[in-house]
Amino acid sequence: MISEFELLAEKVNRLAELAQTLRLENAALRRTAVDLASENKELRERVQEAHGRVEAILAQLPADDMKDVA
Repeated sequence: MISEFELLAEKVNRLAELAQTLRLENAALRRTAVDLASENKELRERVQEAHGRVEAILAQLPADDMKDVA
């Protein structure tokens, strides 16, 4: 009977350790997700800025030059 309680106590301890490990891993993954979301936002903004610059340059080209591009 005592060995059954010891076995159960060991399983409960392993479960508690696993839960703690998963909590830490989850927190790290959440931080990574926040960092990646921030990086993604910055990259989207840079692409939009580049797109705007390209549009501005294209708008400055004479209309005759645009026939050759198409």
